[in-house]
Amino acid sequence: MDWKIISKNIVFNGFLSIEEYQLSHDLYQGGHSDVLTRQLMERGHAVAVLLFDPKLDKLVLIEQFRIGAKDDEVTPWLTELVAGMIESDESALEVAKRECFEEAGVSINNCRHIHTYYVSPGGCSEKISLYYSEVDSLTAAGYHGLESENEDIKVIVLDYDEAIKQLHEGKINSATPILALQWLQLNHDGLISNQNTFR
Repeated sequence: MDWKIISKNIVFNGFLSIEEYQLSHDLYQGGHSDVLTRQLMERGHAVAVLLFDPKLDKLVLIEQFRIGAKDDEVTPWLTELVAGMIESDESALEVAKRECFEEAGVSINNCRHIHTYYVSPGGCSEKISLYYSEVDSLTAAGYHGLESENEDIKVIVLDYDEAIKQLHEGKINSATPILALQWLQLNHDGLISNQNTFR
């Protein structure tokens, strides 16, 4: 299967960038598609970190305002993982460490990669690299974020059972923490018993 770009134009270039493509691709039953017009949002790639304290069975999460949830029936302040964008001169692991300190005030040393996935590939190029790290939840509290980026972030420390309850009740309704908590459910017993076998 192959595809080709016929033309590309920048439609908008701001906090996000929107590009418009004329393209065609091979068809499963042979031949080629018509020339298609597709818009693509470019915002770079990101890292997110699942912070878990296996000694106290607690998670360190954050809460902040999200414009994409402005019409949410409950609130646009979402419970999320620490996360941040990867700059061109940074590795994903460097970003993970930096963001954990900037957004939650915690230091991490032993990050393990869980998965890298596309966020919404129908119209966005962004990928998120999801990591797991143990953390001392007693060091996590307060309000964080960079003033220069207008970040206003509240740290939330939740018992594992309460986090899973909120997940099942739909109170945690952003894709990355949903994926991370489902992974944590699969691996919870092994993490608590200090086994290093991940599913």
